[in-house]
Amino acid sequence: MEEEHKNYLTPGSNGGPPLDDDPGHVPPWGRNGIGRYFEWRTAKKAAFDAPFDIARMRARRAAMIGLTYEEYVAEILERGRYLNAGDTERIAAIIARRGVRY
Repeated sequence: MEEEHKNYLTPGSNGGPPLDDDPGHVPPWGRNGIGRYFEWRTAKKAAFDAPFDIARMRARRAAMIGLTYEEYVAEILERGRYLNAGDTERIAAIIARRGVRY
């Protein structure tokens, strides 16, 4: 059994994972370094998190006009407007971008 263990260990190896990432691996922050990844992630989480009642109201309104919760909240944060059924042009523009954004 000890001989089997020696077969796949190289001298000085503890049998753990390699220290270098494989070339195909891309971390969530991209290949160019972390930069402000964690600051942006925290800010986005804070912007999209809302008390339960407000989140439920936003989700209900988004569903009524055919948008996702994220699209509806992004519109509030970017433009400062609460969309309703009368904003058909803006809603159509958001829906048209879905293929590009996701």
